[in-house]
Amino acid sequence: MTGPRKTRGRAEALDTALGLGTLGSPLAKVGRFVLYAALVFVFAGPLLALLVSSFSRVTDPTSLTLIPTELTLDNFRAAFKRDVLLYLMNSFLVVGGGLLLQIAVSVSAAYALARKKFPGLRLVFLLILSTMMLPEEVLAIPLSLVLSDLNLVGSLFGMIVPVGAWAFSILVMAEFMKEIPLELEEAARLDGAGDFRIFWSVVLPLCKPALGVIGIFGFTMIWDQYLLPLLVATDSQQFTLPLALRTLRSDEEVGIGVLLAASLLAMLPSVLAFIAMQRQFMRGLTSGAIKG
Repeated sequence: MTGPRKTRGRAEALDTALGLGTLGSPLAKVGRFVLYAALVFVFAGPLLALLVSSFSRVTDPTSLTLIPTELTLDNFRAAFKRDVLLYLMNSFLVVGGGLLLQIAVSVSAAYALARKKFPGLRLVFLLILSTMMLPEEVLAIPLSLVLSDLNLVGSLFGMIVPVGAWAFSILVMAEFMKEIPLELEEAARLDGAGDFRIFWSVVLPLCKPALGVIGIFGFTMIWDQYLLPLLVATDSQQFTLPLALRTLRSDEEVGIGVLLAASLLAMLPSVLAFIAMQRQFMRGLTSGAIKG
């Protein structure tokens, strides 16, 4: 009985939040359906239009439609001839290496900040937090000089290293690790476990929800990078897909259909990443409220 009651409670809470809890007449149900359909159309309509139009013959950017007509793969063939697959591969290499580095740095720094006590701890937190207040444009010139000194300009590594440390991921992991009971760590120390064993076998497995959160946000942040590839890339063969989209947009020989096809390829990885990690993502978002 617990499962049905819990499900019913969630449905009632949703109806109450939408102001529909007291509407039970047939007319109210029709109104509810219309409201939900309108919300789906507003939020999903542009994405569906992008999906349908990328497989259609589109000559006017104002004539996008949700109804598929004259389906074709010509847009994708033309996009592939414009090296979109190369740009897509570059994006995957950057996001793969950058995300792995970012997660490694985030969990290591968060463990030190959350489970260790040392002088200047609050100052370190403040410095990490302050990096989130600086826009990318302010850091562009110093970052380009540092990358040039390290001989990382003109290399995909120059796009991976700067995203290896992100304050958001560090703070999320640190706050989550603070909620892990100290008794678990003390019990592991009594069994003879060291810091690394405690971190790897006790703390990290309990942080899967937080890893899902920083994984999705980190993937999206790195995937959507435009300024960093613009600073690092010295040749079109080093472009990532977001940077290549701007080049395709400025090319008068490229039709709107080709641009839509490339945009669809740029959007799909983020959607698939969220679908793959949505369970951990939702658990990570709700764990703080449940503990509170």
